[in-house]
Amino acid sequence: MDIRLATAAYNRPMSRRTQRLNHLFREELADLIRTELSDPRIGEIVSITRVDVSPDLENAGVFVSVLGEPETKTATMQALSHAAPFLRRHLLERMHIRRIPQLHFQLDESIEEAAHVLDLMKQVSGEKSRE
Repeated sequence: MDIRLATAAYNRPMSRRTQRLNHLFREELADLIRTELSDPRIGEIVSITRVDVSPDLENAGVFVSVLGEPETKTATMQALSHAAPFLRRHLLERMHIRRIPQLHFQLDESIEEAAHVLDLMKQVSGEKSRE
């Protein structure tokens, strides 16, 4: 089988249905993590930044932002990965679709990187105003 044919479905623009599912999964997962998970390893500030559901609904990449120390981030990601089957079961109860994808949690540090860039820009502008 040609590899281009196998990946063609993933290179298409997102359908409206996929966009709606991404948004719905993000909202539901955020609510479940906030209300249903009581794992002490989960950091206090956890945000679901994005969910990417595959077109066949087999897999979903869940991008999570965790503010805190590297140890807190690692522990939170381990706790979320461990809780994935629990979250899938609750999603099945809440959402009325045939298939709930496998959840793959990934750390998203884009918010912290953006804050760091903003701090650098403030420092540079502060140095220019002193000159």
